[in-house]
Amino acid sequence: MSPPMEYGAPISYLVLEGDTEVFASDGGQVGKVKRVLAIPDDDIFDGLILETDDGECFVDADNVDEIYERGVVLKLDSGQARRLPEPTKNPGVLEPSPDDVAGDTPTDQIQYRIRQVWDRISGNY
Repeated sequence: MSPPMEYGAPISYLVLEGDTEVFASDGGQVGKVKRVLAIPDDDIFDGLILETDDGECFVDADNVDEIYERGVVLKLDSGQARRLPEPTKNPGVLEPSPDDVAGDTPTDQIQYRIRQVWDRISGNY
């Protein structure tokens, strides 16, 4: 099925702008893009925060079918789109684990060197 002409040309999530209209797979209007959730440097598209008549909702990237200049089409029909979850906050910082801070003592450095030698001898490099 080809997109309606009013959607414009296909584009990347990297240039998707806020206030772009979002449509369900059956053509029903869902809302407008409020924010694109992505990590551009790693080319990771996580999803969209939408502004709808019922408030904000989150659309996972797996549920986004096509992105155009003037419209986004979801893989969900209108009924499914009405049941999209509210966005949740993600932690700004992950907690460090012991592996993240190890390696700065002389004992850690010796163990690291021994592990490197063993990996070369055993072929695990």
